Amino acid sequence: MFITFEGIEGTGKTTQIKLLKAFLEESGHTVDVTLEPGGSRIGRELRKILLNMESTDITGECELFLYLADRAQHVSQVIRPAVEAGKIVISDRFADSTIVYQGYGRGLDPKLLRSLNDVAVGSHWPDLTILLDIEPEVGLKRAMTRNLQENKMQEEGRFEAESLEFHNRIREGYLTWAALNHERIIVVNADQSPEKVSAEINSKITKILKKHG
Repeated sequence: MFITFEGIEGTGKTTQIKLLKAFLEESGHTVDVTLEPGGSRIGRELRKILLNMESTDITGECELFLYLADRAQHVSQVIRPAVEAGKIVISDRFADSTIVYQGYGRGLDPKLLRSLNDVAVGSHWPDLTILLDIEPEVGLKRAMTRNLQENKMQEEGRFEAESLEFHNRIREGYLTWAALNHERIIVVNADQSPEKVSAEINSKITKILKKHG
């Protein structure tokens, strides 16, 4: 099974992925956790370009194809082998991020982005996507605080430095995309305690796993 987490900056994806991994392992599942960009060796090099504050001159089209390159390598080297081995794979971001950020955020055509992602991922779209939703002002405050505490503002702060208007477009884009893909994407209110968010996710995951046997 392949599960992805999506959302604007500061929704708590990292925390919830750790909690879900622990929950699934306690239930007897083998779980691999990965992320985008940077889930493969080549991806880690691309991550340095994509998230660095020095990359402010990157064009929307260049940004798009770097993400697609990262994803193609990620699926081939990490995701597909793990799923075929019977593991549950959880990824912090995947193809939906590109459709939302480069589509609804940068103004590229979401239908074209879906087609390009089909090439990059093959048949390996997620079985389930958890969209953590929060007001951009709240999420950005969390993300900026985290980057400052971890001293990652220069290395990984490029998207946090975008305007509030941009992040509002991203949030609305996610909600629109989730409505169009409601059979796969579950929206969870991330403006709650981590424990409440985790409990809601675990409940939904348990029902889905039972359905899938």
